[in-house]
Amino acid sequence: MAALHEAESAGAGFLRRRWVEVLVIWLFWTFLAVLVATGKLLDPRWAGQEVSLVRRQVLHIFSEFYTWALLTPGIFWLSRRLAFDRPQWAGRLLLLLGIGLAVALLMEIWVDFLYLYVYQLPWRRGRFDLLEGIRHFWFINDLVTFFAVLAAGFARDYFLRYQQRQQEAAQLRAQAADLQARLTEARLQALRMQLNPHFLFNTLHAISALVERDPKGVRHMIARLSELLRYTLDESGAQEVPLAQELRFMEGYLDIQQIRFQGRLEVKQEIDPDVLEALVPNLILQPIVENAIKHGVSRLETTGRITLRAWREGDQLWLCVRDNGPGLSGNGQGQEGLGLRNTRARLEGLYGDAYRMELRQPPEGGMEVCISLPYHTAADLHVSAHADA
Repeated sequence: MAALHEAESAGAGFLRRRWVEVLVIWLFWTFLAVLVATGKLLDPRWAGQEVSLVRRQVLHIFSEFYTWALLTPGIFWLSRRLAFDRPQWAGRLLLLLGIGLAVALLMEIWVDFLYLYVYQLPWRRGRFDLLEGIRHFWFINDLVTFFAVLAAGFARDYFLRYQQRQQEAAQLRAQAADLQARLTEARLQALRMQLNPHFLFNTLHAISALVERDPKGVRHMIARLSELLRYTLDESGAQEVPLAQELRFMEGYLDIQQIRFQGRLEVKQEIDPDVLEALVPNLILQPIVENAIKHGVSRLETTGRITLRAWREGDQLWLCVRDNGPGLSGNGQGQEGLGLRNTRARLEGLYGDAYRMELRQPPEGGMEVCISLPYHTAADLHVSAHADA
């Protein structure tokens, strides 16, 4: 149905352009006829002539120019069929010259016929003789007019082809942008699908470790895990969610981890209330927190601590996850597992160069992962979409 509607729209647009072109051609030749007729009327030699004679002379002028108006679409067609940018241009030039001579002679005969037999005007060259007219090149003005119209046709054809190339290029750019957006969306979705089983496997592993030691805690963990899985399924299509929603998911995830660590994990939040409506990538904090637990908290014999921070600086939103573990080792890359690599890839896919992701080692120890991304809310997107519409 969409293709049929598009074809109908294209057909209607083509017909509309054709009618506009016909109107422009008619107006152009009418303007020239008025111009020539006005010049004749202002000629002192026409002064004192009978009104009927003047009227017939004006009608003859309009008839000649309207004949050219009728011929113009055909000459435009010739310019398109016999364009010089195609092979054998010399032969085409000779063919056009022959056609031009034929049209000029026929126009001369037609105009003289109108002059003598339709409007019955006094013959301006004595006795009418076609051969004499050919010998004296009386048709030269018609030949010049033919090639002037032909040149206009060449210009029109070039403009239409240029316009078509521009439209095709714009369509190709739009298609390329659409394909790139689809590719990016598929890539981001694939990255999220990698995280979900990874997160599920690690959580189930934590549950299995407590089956015998804390059955009550295991039941609570399973209940929380079912809530988290339901959330991931419900929000599987959303690339961005409000920060408040992301934090609620993290509370459930950290609740499971606190049961796992049996009181050896503390969680602290330092969240600016003004940024709770900011949009962030869905499940962006989970792999960072999991990385902090795996490489930081789990290596401690004492109580571990996870601190979540969020605030705004200008047009940027900052999100940080800090642990009090042993910190970075070597060149700082040892702690970048699948979760952090996927996080970088997702941020790059969503924001391009407008994001930052840093691994820091605070003076008091531990490690902190901070990301900076453009600050925007659902309301901002709604206003932007409304403005574009």
